[in-house]
Amino acid sequence: MRQSFVTSGVCNLLMLSALASPAMAGGALKQYDLKDFFGKPERSVFRLSDDGKTLGFMQPYQRRQNLHVVALPPDGKAPDFATAKRITAETERDIAGFFWKGNDTILYVKDFGGDENYHLLSVDLKSGTVKDLTPFPKIRASIVDDLLDDPEHVLVQHNKRDPQFFDVYRVNVKTGDARLVAENPGNITGWITDHTGRVRMASTSDGVNTSLLYRATEKDAFKTILTTDFRTSVSPLFFTFDNKALYALSNRDRDKTALVVLDPNNATESQPLFEHPEVDLGGVSYSHKRKLLTQASFTTWKSQRHFFDAETRSIYDSLQKKLPGYEISLQSENLAEDTFVVAAYNDRTQGARYVYSLKADTLTSLGEINPRINPADMASMKPITYKTRDGLTINGYLTLPVNREARNLPVIVNPHGGPWVRDSWGYNPEIQFLANRGFAVFQMNYRGSTGYGRAFWEKSFKQWGRSMQDDITDGVAWLIKEGIADPKRVGIYGGSYGGYATLAGVTFTPDLYAAAVDYVGVANLFTFMETIPPYWKPYLAMMYEMVGDPVKDKAALTASSPVFHAGRIKTPLFIAQGANDPRVNKDESDQMVAALKKRGVEVQYLVKDNEGHGFHNEENQFEFYGAMEAFFRKHLIQGHDAQK
Repeated sequence: MRQSFVTSGVCNLLMLSALASPAMAGGALKQYDLKDFFGKPERSVFRLSDDGKTLGFMQPYQRRQNLHVVALPPDGKAPDFATAKRITAETERDIAGFFWKGNDTILYVKDFGGDENYHLLSVDLKSGTVKDLTPFPKIRASIVDDLLDDPEHVLVQHNKRDPQFFDVYRVNVKTGDARLVAENPGNITGWITDHTGRVRMASTSDGVNTSLLYRATEKDAFKTILTTDFRTSVSPLFFTFDNKALYALSNRDRDKTALVVLDPNNATESQPLFEHPEVDLGGVSYSHKRKLLTQASFTTWKSQRHFFDAETRSIYDSLQKKLPGYEISLQSENLAEDTFVVAAYNDRTQGARYVYSLKADTLTSLGEINPRINPADMASMKPITYKTRDGLTINGYLTLPVNREARNLPVIVNPHGGPWVRDSWGYNPEIQFLANRGFAVFQMNYRGSTGYGRAFWEKSFKQWGRSMQDDITDGVAWLIKEGIADPKRVGIYGGSYGGYATLAGVTFTPDLYAAAVDYVGVANLFTFMETIPPYWKPYLAMMYEMVGDPVKDKAALTASSPVFHAGRIKTPLFIAQGANDPRVNKDESDQMVAALKKRGVEVQYLVKDNEGHGFHNEENQFEFYGAMEAFFRKHLIQGHDAQK
């Protein structure tokens, strides 16, 4: 049952008091340095080797997150991190992610200056040798199957042959030798392997229609078994453990995505193994060792689980008793599935990480992710709902600064990016940073946000700058009506689509916001779709259906593109952009800045030449968040105080 602090979108004074943060008794709030929020953790992202005897983790080296390893004592004691060994030396960018391949090899991915052209590299722990397994310029590589039972190979897809399409290769992680396994005929957008690592399923797209292809063996030709338009989602997850059928998430003939078994011979579905009446399922996990489903995840106002397996439920029950007040996540495990890395966190802290021994039922602490911040000084993130002008229910979150009454506050409206994703409950350093500076932060899952079913998603089609924006505007109106927001001190900040929503907000509702920060946001819907990465081209027709066709919908796209209406903007604006952004080209921000400067409107512009879609390097984050803080303080606090 969804928990909420409002009823029917209306919040009364008693409920307002419930929205207040724990430290409501008053007193000065400790203000943390912005580096406390955005500085790199001393240690994070812990992963177990296959035998569970060694722990891999990230730790800064010359300000960049690099791989380190340390032995795990067999007696349940904490590892001696003073004996840890650094095994990579990346100095330009953080390592984007990593996983173990056996007990003496780690694979990791990195890009170059934020261009999202990820390469896969291996590092041998014994020799220290680092090898780029995809050493080709301007390609994007990713893992298709880590081949858990094959100690020397992984399946990798990349677009070396054609920038638009990805072929599959079996790559030797020791030597880098690669053998083509599946060549893309020009329309395949995804590959699926069975539990032996054979490529037996594929998906194709003509932009509007999606097809599933199947073959019984790798020697057979693929045959189409199902074609649906993009509004219907049938997404195979993995094969059943006899490799004869597939588990899939499907919304075929239903509104919410459910877990079904898909027959690959005729595409028929079983009755749902699990479905939730209010939200889509988000993912499904299984035991590699025991060959069974373990859990399905879904998100109402916070992430939740449905267990298929008593042993998995018992593990979580035991951990929850040991770590009350925290959300629990199993982030890594050994092949024996008796040793786990456990994350314990909530909305006010990134929390701590532990090693859990199933046999001994013991937890060994690996330390806090961010010990610089005391969770007691952080703000609670509360779920809210409100009604839009056309009667739609919008779910969101309100974070109030600690020790402040929910009355007449400066508010930062923070629409999420995507737009076809959603905000969820949990720790967010941006939100806590702004709350620590005295701002309330308002997040909303406007129409189109995923997880709420197909109908809610479809309501966003061709509604950029229209009803999607109205949902945000109506949320601000709700805050003002309930007395939470000072109408003269409402700011807006968002990244990617949230950046677009920021620009649309100050363009189409020019009197609503007192300050705005656009972070890698779209300004011109025509140029945005012209400059998408080549590997997005198969989905262009779908983008035309969901956003608008540049020819057929020219008038609507013109009306919804903020750059063409810059003359309406009077709100002080701060724009930040990465020069190497492959999704939202730098020209999007350049256009808006030029249009505003031509009119003499105040615009602050920050460009980083070594960043892409969002800033990742620590020093760039510090500069951006410091500038954003000063900007909002000037326009929402200092300017307000000067008028008193």
